[in-house]
Amino acid sequence: MMSTVRGTALLGFKEFSVSQGIDPDSALAEVHLPEDPLNAQLSGAQFNALVELCAVRSNNPLFGLQFGLRQGTQSLGTLLYAMRSTAHVGEALNLLTRYFHIHSDGALVRLERQAGSALLLYEVTDGTLVSVRQTVELAMGIAACLLRELLGHAWKPRALMLRHCAPANRIAYRALLGVPPRFDSPFNAWVFDESLLAIPLEATDTRCQQLAQQHIDELARVTLQELPSYVQKRLRNELANGPVTLRDMAVYMMISPRTLQRYLRAQGTRFQELLDDTRQAMAARYLCDSSINLTQLGSLLGYADLSTFSRAFTRWYGISPQKWKQRMQHTHR
Repeated sequence: MMSTVRGTALLGFKEFSVSQGIDPDSALAEVHLPEDPLNAQLSGAQFNALVELCAVRSNNPLFGLQFGLRQGTQSLGTLLYAMRSTAHVGEALNLLTRYFHIHSDGALVRLERQAGSALLLYEVTDGTLVSVRQTVELAMGIAACLLRELLGHAWKPRALMLRHCAPANRIAYRALLGVPPRFDSPFNAWVFDESLLAIPLEATDTRCQQLAQQHIDELARVTLQELPSYVQKRLRNELANGPVTLRDMAVYMMISPRTLQRYLRAQGTRFQELLDDTRQAMAARYLCDSSINLTQLGSLLGYADLSTFSRAFTRWYGISPQKWKQRMQHTHR
């Protein structure tokens, strides 16, 4: 299923592209986007292709990250306004995770707590995209600006986790972000002290709070996503913990397995088909963007062993995962 991104995700794109020696109109045309994309609804594939293209055109592997840092939080629009009207940082980030799909329905933002650390995680969920390095780093740049804006001087990240493999020049990341990323991680996330979530935000006046609440209510009316897309997002979250069955998904959604399957059939699909598509997309992305070994990858996708994963992969692509990865590496070179 094709994902969409709001045109505001390209705020400041033209100015930044010119600073990188790129003709922005030519780049937009090459990925079939209009010269004025800000009021358009972009496909996730177009947005991803544009950022990847610009990284190549500018000969700057940090294009996405630097664009995200330059753009900052302005692309979040009224959602940022609603976040600022919450009581504390944790509540603001929970609001972001709940309504981020309004800005991009091809990605997922989560907030988790682990052993005294908070993790703000970002995952591209559009299964049609293979290499998403630039898009991920752009999003993590925006997230850094958001956390700095909410926390001020208290913002001291413990780590930046990135799932893709390390580039040749790691030093530039520290200069831009203050910390060197940990590449080849199992997820993309900013990691920071959990206690920072309790930091209160400056109170806004009553009228501001009313406007923010109206905006939240408007967002709530569109949170019922198309069921297949919702199931796939849940699968991406849960597969790393082991196999996910139709019953598991139905229990999570508090409906019967039969009802869930009936709803999916009404949308022209089945649970097993969604599970297969999700695993296929995740496998391709990990093999393209990461140096994770095949045994680990099979486990992350919920397979019992490597041979089962390899058989599934060969069914999808007609060749083994080892040969597929070699072919992709040759293509990129």
